[in-house]
Amino acid sequence: MPKHKSKAYVSDSDDSDISDDEKAAAKKRKLEKKKKQKAEREEEDEGSDMIQLSNKRFVSVREFKGKCLIDIREYYDAGGELKPGKKGISLSKDQWQKLKAAMDDIDEKVQAIED
Repeated sequence: MPKHKSKAYVSDSDDSDISDDEKAAAKKRKLEKKKKQKAEREEEDEGSDMIQLSNKRFVSVREFKGKCLIDIREYYDAGGELKPGKKGISLSKDQWQKLKAAMDDIDEKVQAIED
């Protein structure tokens, strides 16, 4: 038998300091907070128009932490609802301006590859 115990086992029955009513109230507050955050996200999304590039790729303009972002993102289907995926990029206003300024050069390079 080891001389030192690594961790003491604590079961749910040891939570005698917290009543069932307090646990239920805490769970309810947490659920209400999640619902409020989801409603705020949906409200923010209503203000942004998405421009479809392909089947599941979209461009949108949104505000995040007080900054304007141009978001080019791939979306996935989650139970009939499109949700933003990890694949994508958010450009700042300055980055967007630089990309727009480089469009002629990009078009030339694309044309050279296609010829």
